[in-house]
Amino acid sequence: MDWEIAKAIGLFLIGLVMLIKGGDWFVDGATGIARRFHLPELLIGATVVSIGTTLPEVMVSAQAAAAGQGATAYGNAIGSIICNTSLIAALTIAIKPSDAARKSLILPVSFFFGAAAFYITIAYTTGYFSRLVGVILLVAFIAYMFLNVLSVKKANLPLGDVSETELEAQTGEDHVVENEKDGTKDSLVKDIILLVVGAIVIAIGATFLVDNGPIIARAVGVPESVIALIFVALGTSLPELVTAVTALAKGHGALSLGNIIGANLFNLVLVSGISAVVGPFPIPSESTIAGINASYVLDIPLMLCVMLILTIPTIIKGKLSRWQGILMLLMYAAFCVVQFVM
Repeated sequence: MDWEIAKAIGLFLIGLVMLIKGGDWFVDGATGIARRFHLPELLIGATVVSIGTTLPEVMVSAQAAAAGQGATAYGNAIGSIICNTSLIAALTIAIKPSDAARKSLILPVSFFFGAAAFYITIAYTTGYFSRLVGVILLVAFIAYMFLNVLSVKKANLPLGDVSETELEAQTGEDHVVENEKDGTKDSLVKDIILLVVGAIVIAIGATFLVDNGPIIARAVGVPESVIALIFVALGTSLPELVTAVTALAKGHGALSLGNIIGANLFNLVLVSGISAVVGPFPIPSESTIAGINASYVLDIPLMLCVMLILTIPTIIKGKLSRWQGILMLLMYAAFCVVQFVM
């Protein structure tokens, strides 16, 4: 194996590891700071945690767009949604389906499909994501965050007072409920350090992925868009995977659902929005199916299809079913096969 290729693969893998650890530290730091300032825990789970687990995609896609690698910026956002839904969520549902709160799904699901409608309109009519499109997507992100805050206030949720079980439901992780009187709170300085170091590690890891992904793609003859849609997307989705597996191990298979849907929404409006503002990019056209751009006949339709399978039956019935998980896993397997035979 050529030394340059071996080096690229090594740095690519190191980048993935850094994204995982950086995302973990960022979430811990952000959650600690938010709780310390008595923000509602539900708001933390629905916003900060989802942003934290989406930060790798933000870093990778923004840097790729700035470097003129539009295929990576596009493929990572769409690929992460497909991976989050048809692999991560599907895996937990297929193993252990459970109930789901309908009301908590309405806002993120509505926003996702609203943003998807705008995204698809731009993709199929112009095929180009300009800075103006990026700004509109970022405005949608801000609107979603604002409505989340309003919904929490209207619900009159207690501030800074949550049980350990509730926090696990929001993050899928073990957390100790802090009590200022018993001295179990970690220092604010530690939370800030975790937040800053996590962001730095994520940025460095993202650089490794963006710089070495195209080298590996060219070496093995695989289009850059395929690397982004599968390998980079899977790597940057690992924080969601870790959260989902942790929740499943605790017997709370459906608890990561809100985080998955929130992360998918952020991939559309935050990841794609920042990428377009940093470096406008066209829909990649490297791969085709029957002479038609694969993005139009496979990637975007599959993204919509798996999200419909995940959300609509769940909202109607108020629970997750094993058939949803199995069907989505089969669709993801077929998607991966098609990517390599095109």
